[in-house]
Amino acid sequence: MAVYPTSKFIAAIKRKGFVPDKTHHNMFWYYLDGKKTSVRTRTSHGEKEFNDGLMAERRKQTGLANKQQMLDLIECPLSAEDLQQILIESGRIREPEPKLKD
Repeated sequence: MAVYPTSKFIAAIKRKGFVPDKTHHNMFWYYLDGKKTSVRTRTSHGEKEFNDGLMAERRKQTGLANKQQMLDLIECPLSAEDLQQILIESGRIREPEPKLKD
């Protein structure tokens, strides 16, 4: 069974729009245009790495369709824009409102 460094996962999701909210676990909420969405994931305090079982759980929490998308999120070929599009297409978030010009 493969293991993945938690620190790499945290760094990757923060680059993609997740913001930490420390509770009894380390919660990370996905923000779009400065607004908190319902998409979230968490890690445990002191967790150094996680296995495929936790990866599957976090993949579902983050709205990704398969393990390859999760690996792409962690390894960074998946951009913030790609993640946003995946979340829109899956119905997890709404498309952002168009910005009005002055």
